[in-house]
Amino acid sequence: MRVLINGRAHELAESCTVAGAVAAAGAPARGTAVALDGQLVPRAEWTRTELTPGARLEVLTAVQGG
Repeated sequence: MRVLINGRAHELAESCTVAGAVAAAGAPARGTAVALDGQLVPRAEWTRTELTPGARLEVLTAVQGG
């Protein structure tokens, strides 16, 4: 199925979850926040939250520095 991750199209398996999308985006598991169709998804829900075709994800990674 096709979903948007940070505005870019990605082809993922039909039964993909938020956790799978985070991995496909190459984001680290720690220090990452995800919004699915504009709603924050708690990390505890990543493996249980299945995606649907056309879903929009924003994957944000914390950056440290000055």
